[in-house]
Amino acid sequence: MTLAFDGLPLEIDTRPAVLDQFTVDETGRPGSRPRGVVYPADHDQVLAVVRWARDSKTPLIARGAGTSLEGHLLARGDEVILDLSQANSILDISPTDFTATVQPGVTRTRLNTAAAEFGLQFTVDPGADASLGGMAATNASGTTTVRYGGMRANVLALQAVFADGTAARLGRAVRKSSSGYDLKDLLIGSAGTLGIITELTVRLHPIPEWIHSLRISFPTVAETVDAAVEILGMSLPVSRLELVDAPSMAAINAFRGTSYPESPALFIDTESSSAAAVTADEQEIQRIALTHGAVDIATARSFGERHALWEDRHNLYFAVKSCNPGRRFLITDTAVPFSQIATTVDTTARLGDEFGLHVTIAGHIGDGNVHTIVPYTESETQAAAQFSDRVVRHALGVGGTATGEHGIGLAKKKYLRAEHGPAVDLMTAIKRTLDPNGLLNPDKILDA
Repeated sequence: MTLAFDGLPLEIDTRPAVLDQFTVDETGRPGSRPRGVVYPADHDQVLAVVRWARDSKTPLIARGAGTSLEGHLLARGDEVILDLSQANSILDISPTDFTATVQPGVTRTRLNTAAAEFGLQFTVDPGADASLGGMAATNASGTTTVRYGGMRANVLALQAVFADGTAARLGRAVRKSSSGYDLKDLLIGSAGTLGIITELTVRLHPIPEWIHSLRISFPTVAETVDAAVEILGMSLPVSRLELVDAPSMAAINAFRGTSYPESPALFIDTESSSAAAVTADEQEIQRIALTHGAVDIATARSFGERHALWEDRHNLYFAVKSCNPGRRFLITDTAVPFSQIATTVDTTARLGDEFGLHVTIAGHIGDGNVHTIVPYTESETQAAAQFSDRVVRHALGVGGTATGEHGIGLAKKKYLRAEHGPAVDLMTAIKRTLDPNGLLNPDKILDA
């Protein structure tokens, strides 16, 4: 079907077989079939669709690669999906400014391929080949956050379309500014509920000349966490610092055919500009690990060795899926202060046992982010939901957050007031000001 959006003819796909592809999220959580899907290719087409939606009072859900995990992209049934995967041009790479300007559908892998020609990289790594617009909308982070920060630290400027059919550029392509309210950061993490991002200028970083990777096994989670905190306290230049628990290592062994110690482990990258410096840092990390009872240390220095080591970590979800055929999977995350990481991991494991669930726990320990994968059968659906609720409430109780990086979608908005208190009223006021008719990703983050 072709509709004229603000004078621009665009196809809106209403075929049931296509719409059905938008009824579940990455975890299998179900939603309703949307009314249609439209594929704008640039800012002007997005603007035209939003103006049509404003005039027709049609809700919109902006979507990128679709890797969100908390129900951000699920429809109630009356929305049109604004699929931005075709808005995928790299508009500029400026090696002297260390920036790239892209459309929202560009994926991080594609940007990194282009930036590598200049010896540069885009560093935010959520573990999926997500789109840059979606990553900004959810304030994505990941394995490299400990050194380079998440999306909020790496987006310098953006262009957005708002529910009233206007557009604005927010932020400037400079490293610092004290000019006016920081509206750019208001949109980052808003999950498309305040505006639709149509262009981003992001930071690029030099690709380090020397990187060493380590996998270090420990007897207990407490010793693993203590070693990680000491490594951070020594200001060692680690760019990745990941925690994987014993059941996770067992799943990796089964999936990859390896025979690693099935005990808690750290996966670490340290990087420097010289071979001597990176070797010295690696030796210091090993020294710290041994003082905390490390039982096995594996090092990887060549590109191939490092790639293989990190493939183990990046394939954890697929390893758990392989070990649990025919099951559904709940993937949840919280973030807690460093002092509470060991307690949180132990509590999560204990709650898994209490509910009869075989959970695996991993996390971006460098920023206190704890992830849990919960395989469950249909009969265990309620137990999995209760387990997740208890894990989140524990995190809130020790001064943490309901979600470190997955965001507040349908699944976790019930915790918003417990975490933020009266500040939720301020969030509601902002939403009503920018989207008074509730057209942008309705019922996500806040109730309509």
